[in-house]
Amino acid sequence: MFVGQDLGIDLGTASVLVYIKGKGIVLNEPSVVAIDRNTNKILAVGEEARLMLGRTPGNIVAIRPLKDGVISDYYVTEKMLRYFIDKAVGRRRIFKPRMVVCVPSGVTEVEKRAVIDAASQAGARITRLIEEPIAAAIGSGLDISKASGNMITDIGGGTSDIAVISLGGIVVSSSIKIAGDKFDEAIVRYMRKNHNIMIGERTAEDLKVRIGTAFPREIQAKMEVRGRNLISGLPKTLEVTSDEMLEALSEPLSAIADAVHSVLERTPPELAADISDRGIVMTGGGSLLYGLDAMMANRTGIPVYTAENPISSVAVGTGKALDSIDILKNSDVNSDRRSINVNIY
Repeated sequence: MFVGQDLGIDLGTASVLVYIKGKGIVLNEPSVVAIDRNTNKILAVGEEARLMLGRTPGNIVAIRPLKDGVISDYYVTEKMLRYFIDKAVGRRRIFKPRMVVCVPSGVTEVEKRAVIDAASQAGARITRLIEEPIAAAIGSGLDISKASGNMITDIGGGTSDIAVISLGGIVVSSSIKIAGDKFDEAIVRYMRKNHNIMIGERTAEDLKVRIGTAFPREIQAKMEVRGRNLISGLPKTLEVTSDEMLEALSEPLSAIADAVHSVLERTPPELAADISDRGIVMTGGGSLLYGLDAMMANRTGIPVYTAENPISSVAVGTGKALDSIDILKNSDVNSDRRSINVNIY
């Protein structure tokens, strides 16, 4: 068995990261697929398809086959996975790869089965699942094997996973379907309501990345935005400030802070004391929002730190889990025997 045949996959709502054992992360592309409706043929996958979002003719549609952290279009997800696997390890391979795929902590058995089946159809010989908070903690460099509390908040594209981990397992967790995508939707709604302007998904994301904020900025940032005036129907340009983004994002950010508070309330006292000393670690692309760590620390009264590489933490943790793939029991998935063990540590 070649070392390069073991894959760790962060199958995210916004992007897919592929980790190859011995090489690290070799692929990071948006989880977007462009399809011709007339022929049902896939035209583009990944970054090439993302550039088509909101800019396609009637017969071509750019879609995201994963929604809120789970598979919403099984057929397209399988094709997308196969494309990314081929791109990462090549089409010509002697052995089918073994894979560890991460899933949100709140997924159902049916949703787990969909991920396993899609990976198997895409070319996996053995597929195992790992919960996102566990993978994020491992990828962030936390030592989760000891009898002490670690709290991780992973804010991705579709879900935010909050968990308290001790002795390699999840003690208390919460998974809410409010994350990066909901931030974009909140910005679109704000622009429509307050400025009578309709903006696209990509423009909303640009606003979030460039001037989005979760905590008041000392120096206000500004950005020019182009959209369609809902009254005249004509294109319009206006200037948007970071203070407006703070207002636009207040609702989804408050929901995430409430979820963190809820997990802390349910945490055993001894572990809560550990977390108070160690702080909360944030991972995922959503954690890069300006001032989010300060806002969370202000709400909880606990120090909050952002992981060194928040976007790749889950993928790295999933990849490191490949070292334990041979000692996992009752979690092989092949044509003869299918069983699931999600929490692999």
